[in-house]
Amino acid sequence: MTLRKISLACLVLLWPAVGHAAEISGVPKIREADQVQIGSARIRLGGIDAPSTDQLCLNTKGERWACGVAARDELIKHVGTRSWTCQTRATDRRGRTVARCQVDGEDIQKWLAANGWALALVRITKDYEPDEKSAREAKAGMWQGAFIAPWDWRERNKKTAVLGAVKPPESARAILLASASGPVAPNPDCTIKGNVNRSGECIYHRPTSRWYAKIKMNIAKGTRWFCSVDEAEAAGCRETRR
Repeated sequence: MTLRKISLACLVLLWPAVGHAAEISGVPKIREADQVQIGSARIRLGGIDAPSTDQLCLNTKGERWACGVAARDELIKHVGTRSWTCQTRATDRRGRTVARCQVDGEDIQKWLAANGWALALVRITKDYEPDEKSAREAKAGMWQGAFIAPWDWRERNKKTAVLGAVKPPESARAILLASASGPVAPNPDCTIKGNVNRSGECIYHRPTSRWYAKIKMNIAKGTRWFCSVDEAEAAGCRETRR
């Protein structure tokens, strides 16, 4: 199994209407558009799926675009410095708390879906389906160009569907079906390499690491790029000892 290959069952176990859910509050560290940390609590935003920071999309001009980084950064600009209140719903298989989060009464998942930075997980809940539809019609966020649904991107193959407002040229599929796990980093800020050792442990390597140049980026071998040390450690990786 590759580092990012996760089934929908792993993403969200439950999305019930909880009357007395536990509450977590504070200013978050936003790791990805649907993954944040408040204090020691790792939180997965339930009911949606956003692109990982190493996912690539195409923009309106058909150019390579790090849409996962853009989604995270837009969320940071919108509410990243304000206090969040998250109602917990469940715990997923990676030990993260699945929650519905708000900032001053605004539903964060709803904002992400309505602005095209996440898709509704309709197999879990249809709460955000109307917001996704609005984003699609407005060609907002990822919908401005072409992309692969985040859950399909993790297990993509030649039959994976391409979504978006524009039909990409056939040559563009090579970009969408590849990933930042390939030999080229998604952008100049994402140069930390992650790989899985023989024991199944995730290790990250900074450019100054002794083994950095020897790490060959290949998604089939569980490699991926990280944009920061925090991001690598949030994914459960540790720094190489050499």
